[in-house]
Amino acid sequence: MVLQGNAIVAQSGGPSAVINNSVCGVVQTWLQEAPFGKMYAGISGIKGILEGNIIDMGAQRPETIAGLRYTPGAGIFSCRYKVGPEDQKKLVEILKQHNIRYFFYNGGNDSMDTAHKTWLAAQEAGWEMQVVGVPKTIDNDLPFTDHTPGFGSAAKYIATCVRETGIDLESVSTKNKVTILEAMGRNAGWLTAAAALSKRYENEAPHLIYLPEVPFDKQRFLADVNQVYKDLGYCYVVVSEGIRDEKGEYCFAAGSLDAFGHAQLSGVGAALKDLVEAELGIKARCNTLGTCQRSAMHFASKTDADEAYAVGQQAVRAALAGKNGIMITLERLADDPYQCVCGEVPLEKVANVEKTVPLEWITPERNYVTEDFIRYCRPLVNGEVEIPMVNGLPDYVRLDLSLGRVK
Repeated sequence: MVLQGNAIVAQSGGPSAVINNSVCGVVQTWLQEAPFGKMYAGISGIKGILEGNIIDMGAQRPETIAGLRYTPGAGIFSCRYKVGPEDQKKLVEILKQHNIRYFFYNGGNDSMDTAHKTWLAAQEAGWEMQVVGVPKTIDNDLPFTDHTPGFGSAAKYIATCVRETGIDLESVSTKNKVTILEAMGRNAGWLTAAAALSKRYENEAPHLIYLPEVPFDKQRFLADVNQVYKDLGYCYVVVSEGIRDEKGEYCFAAGSLDAFGHAQLSGVGAALKDLVEAELGIKARCNTLGTCQRSAMHFASKTDADEAYAVGQQAVRAALAGKNGIMITLERLADDPYQCVCGEVPLEKVANVEKTVPLEWITPERNYVTEDFIRYCRPLVNGEVEIPMVNGLPDYVRLDLSLGRVK
């Protein structure tokens, strides 16, 4: 029997350019295929639900919900909040209060842990509820899925920035002849590695890529940069914020922790710029893209956006079919032409588990990636999202949070 009741969707963790496609997929599919219950949204993730910050998405204008498909950021807002035992008990009581029988949580590793804990808490309380995780992370580090929604668009943006700034570097004959671009990636270098998509011919940027999957050696790095500089007269480096030394310790950490106990990383690009200038005597420049990597909807991958919507759709359909305690996955069938379908995996297998770049996809010199990685990554950046423009700028939507407030 299909559970009768309401549903709720929420997001947590860092947004991606296409995260709202997943929310749109959940909301539109529920409203079309589950006429027996309301579709709520927890504003600001699990923290918002605990605070009673809930709205009825059915009260939003359909055009606004549809506009989430081309709008960046977290449309129903996000949070970084680690739930404890008391939170779990309170959460189940709130879900009972609103007769919520379907729980959809959109996020990455930590978010899947939250979804798993919610499922376990509901079971312990005897509250029958379907819990489905909807994958999202630009880091591409969720296991048991070929890739994650959000990665393809961020990869496309990184590769384009490298190509454009690489041309800029090559075209100027004086000063700043080494460029170091710092990319996001705490323990997994997928996004940093995607810079390799930029290269079309041998001497084009990037020339060197450093990932957290292999130990980083400063002297070897300096030798690599110096050799490229001698050969070409300039050098373009892309480095992950999470590079580690031979002891497995972060080379550059701020010394503080986030809500989940993860080290706060910063400054790797600037530190390596200073190192190049001090040790090699070559003028260098550091580019840090920061949240631009996850916000650039204006150049998002259509493949990525469509798949983000598809996992939202499938989450609802799987829940209505009785599936529970799972995360939706993406399963690649072919590279050329590219084909991918939705699958599923138990939440307990993905919660707090990270998938890193395979070592065989990193060159023996530890300073670049292989053709196997490029073949894997290339299909994920294809296509462009059509965005309405007003006065030369993107005209993104914004939910009206005064509508459909749930008390």
